[in-house]
Amino acid sequence: MILYFASTNPGKLAEFRHAAQSCGVVVETVPQIGSLPPCLEDGLTFEANARKKALHYSRHADGLVFADDSGLCVAALSGAPGIYSARFAGPSATDQDNNRKLLHEIKGAETPVGRCGPRSAPASRSAHYICVIALAEGDRILTTVEGRADGIILEMPRGAGGFGYDPLFFFPQLNKTFAELDPEEKFRVSHRGEAFRKLLEYLKQV
Repeated sequence: MILYFASTNPGKLAEFRHAAQSCGVVVETVPQIGSLPPCLEDGLTFEANARKKALHYSRHADGLVFADDSGLCVAALSGAPGIYSARFAGPSATDQDNNRKLLHEIKGAETPVGRCGPRSAPASRSAHYICVIALAEGDRILTTVEGRADGIILEMPRGAGGFGYDPLFFFPQLNKTFAELDPEEKFRVSHRGEAFRKLLEYLKQV
């Protein structure tokens, strides 16, 4: 089975491809996606944007197309950056730009630290990742699924893996940031991994 992914994000593509291999599913980008008119992501929720992208790009592919919209929600910022996670520091922001802005915005919030790292956090540094995946074929949405991962925003980045806010996102159950996890480890516990497993389960039943 081939699933077409409606994104050019190399980090996301690598994660989905890696997870799909063990299930006999091939993940490819939508053909010639770089030359297609971009989808205007003006939805007010992760699900709205995921559905828009899946429908938009499914018109340019013969088969199943999935799109995800994901981001980081921080309690201290009333859920921001949320749907604006990728452009938190501006339309052309890099991951480093976004991480710097996040640290600046929550500067001063204290996190209790134990011998092995943060044990808990006040509401201000509590955070969660959300991922919503929409699956479409032609002009029709077939399903949407959602995944979530809860963690704590650190005061300094840790780890060289992952992408986005991963170096700042501490996952207490493993005592590591997402950037310190290997790809398989991360996908087992991440928001994107949870959502993608739900998508694969859906495909097994249809």
